[in-house]
Amino acid sequence: MKFIKKLLLVSVALLVATGCKKLDIAPTDRFSDLTFWTVDANVYNALYNNYSLIYNSGLYFDAEAISDNAYSPSGDLNIIASGNANAQTAKFAGDWNNYYSAIKSCNIFLTNIDKNTTLPAAAISRLKAETRFIRAFEHFNLSKWYGDVPIVDKDISPEEAQTISRSTRAEVMQFVVSELEAIVNDLPSKDAIPAAENGRITKGAALALESRVLLYQGNRMAEVVAVCEKLMNDQGTNGTYALQGSYADLFNNPVVNKQTNESILSLQYVPTVRTWQNFWDFAPRTVGGRVSNMAPTQELVDDYIMLNGRGIREAGSGYVESNPYVNRDPRLTATIVYDRYNWINANNTTKVIYIKPGTDPVQPGLDEYSAGSQAASATAYYWRKYYDPSALANFVSGNNLHLIRYAEVLLNYAEAKQSLNQMDATVWNRTIGALRARAGFTEAGALNYPGNADMTNVIRRERRVELAMEGLRVDDIRRWKTAELTMNGYAHGAKFSADQNTDNGYIRTQFRKFDPARDYLWAIPAHDANLNKNLGQNPGYNN
Repeated sequence: MKFIKKLLLVSVALLVATGCKKLDIAPTDRFSDLTFWTVDANVYNALYNNYSLIYNSGLYFDAEAISDNAYSPSGDLNIIASGNANAQTAKFAGDWNNYYSAIKSCNIFLTNIDKNTTLPAAAISRLKAETRFIRAFEHFNLSKWYGDVPIVDKDISPEEAQTISRSTRAEVMQFVVSELEAIVNDLPSKDAIPAAENGRITKGAALALESRVLLYQGNRMAEVVAVCEKLMNDQGTNGTYALQGSYADLFNNPVVNKQTNESILSLQYVPTVRTWQNFWDFAPRTVGGRVSNMAPTQELVDDYIMLNGRGIREAGSGYVESNPYVNRDPRLTATIVYDRYNWINANNTTKVIYIKPGTDPVQPGLDEYSAGSQAASATAYYWRKYYDPSALANFVSGNNLHLIRYAEVLLNYAEAKQSLNQMDATVWNRTIGALRARAGFTEAGALNYPGNADMTNVIRRERRVELAMEGLRVDDIRRWKTAELTMNGYAHGAKFSADQNTDNGYIRTQFRKFDPARDYLWAIPAHDANLNKNLGQNPGYNN
């Protein structure tokens, strides 16, 4: 689009200089704003460009490192997690620009789509609905990070952008909800589209995102229940969704990853055409990893319950600290690589991963924990989830990244029902019980409804381990207002510290600070705040 606009500007300048033609006559040898949208293929190319701007693998994975799930030594992620960010922090500006750039592209599309007169009216309505979904998703992301932000629901000029004011967070969230409700009837059910259109936005995606947006507001739980039930009870209309039989296959099996009925919306990738490579810096080095740039924390590992349904610190759990990874939630092994992990390669061979210092029979042990190492994991854990056995060299993957799964809808439903004091065995069996059964639990203590348990924490822990490494944990601890607890103090690694008298020998990986008066919001980027004085600044930040 930028190239086309440049061509148009050049042609207009030439016309003005020569004065020989009217300015409203479109060039006949190239596309202009007067002709581009009349070509159906151009319309779809513009739509697919908007899809490419929805999100990216960096935003997806980096969110883990600014939560209590993971640690990263990298630049801004380290700065934000340690509580040392300010209005000049580059990630604040980069993410702000990413979201508003996507909104700009969507608004250009919506402004011009009606210039097309050859596509059927129903197709135009669908394309508009998909684009409005993307625009709503970007506004939601902006507001969850920055709070009050400008609502940009039309294409605005650079001059307008420098004077626009912020809308309140409540207004932004209501805008998002209203958009999703307005478009849902113009979107097809997942079941009604051909396989070639898998990945496009559907009714299910609109409803699932609405459930997330409503849940994050905290005071609209009855609405969350109603929206989730549209997906859980009325699948004939809104799409057929179900939990995939294998948890690991959702992320690792290339066929299942792209065809599962659990995926409601995913970032679409195609091997050799559109790919991501983040896993190269997540995997152990002995299986091809480059450097550990984001490592799971001990705090995450500790939240995986035992097979009998008890937490590791509960009486009767059977947890043995010296042998900590046995009889644990199977999702632990599907997600995290721990000491002496049996790594299954693409060719079905197995490689034992030695992480405890001095234990690898082949020295130097590349995956072993070493304090201050710039390559091995700083927590003595690596990632397994999203390993792609069909990846190209250096873990270049064409597997999809799941933005919204049916599992999340079940978790949203469980959390909302619990907050309304409506959790019971029936709801449990449809949600947490179903997720645990899929994960591989078989003991009654894990599968049966624990009516006398602290259900709020049970559901929160379930949400954490089910959705680990999918970028949602940071949202949860911020909306629950628990980040001031989980992000203050040390993030830890495995029990391999040279100082066994400090923190019981668990590695101190990073000291973190979280100021509840400031850090629940990110700073408005200093450059933007200085350019547009109407934006102001969030509390605790200086431009």
